Amino acid sequence: MSLKQNQLGKRGENIAATYLKNHGYRVIERNFKKRYGEIDCIALKDNILIFVEVKTRIGITFGRPEEAVTKRKLQEVIQTGQYYALLHPQLPTSQRVDVIAIILNEDERILSFEHIQNVTG
Repeated sequence: MSLKQNQLGKRGENIAATYLKNHGYRVIERNFKKRYGEIDCIALKDNILIFVEVKTRIGITFGRPEEAVTKRKLQEVIQTGQYYALLHPQLPTSQRVDVIAIILNEDERILSFEHIQNVTG
């Protein structure tokens, strides 16, 4: 991953975290990593533990950002989320996976923002 892609990913994660906070979610952790996976953002809302995968692109030359969340990636998020829940038994047992898909222009302004809730593959 080039530095540019890394910066793009961070920018998208910051946008997503701000959006979540502004929409009543409580962000409790970001970039939770284990050897078999990573979760970009972990949040709580309505007594549900939500694992959020954020995908950010500049333009759609390589497809829409949400198309990058493959079944394999989704399984990775679910598995990592289950492990996170085991480490934090005080958190709600209801869980879901959301995807936030962001398209930016070359100036990193938001062209498209989509919050897809309860992604099941």
